[in-house]
Amino acid sequence: MALLKYMTIPLGVLITAIIYWFVSYEPIGTVLLVIFAIAMAVMGWILVPTLNDVGPTAPVDPDWHEPSA
Repeated sequence: MALLKYMTIPLGVLITAIIYWFVSYEPIGTVLLVIFAIAMAVMGWILVPTLNDVGPTAPVDPDWHEPSA
């Protein structure tokens, strides 16, 4: 469900790129917006499934005291 929510952002950027193309006919800006949408989609596809993963934590040393300044 989180992936579906996240993917609305790249979809919005892609829609913005399409609107930008029809308003300005400027290819470089449109290509950059499309690349940005693809990069966000790939990032979400890779990272969002690991959102709730909790890695191992370091053990706490009971003898360690934070130095006072």
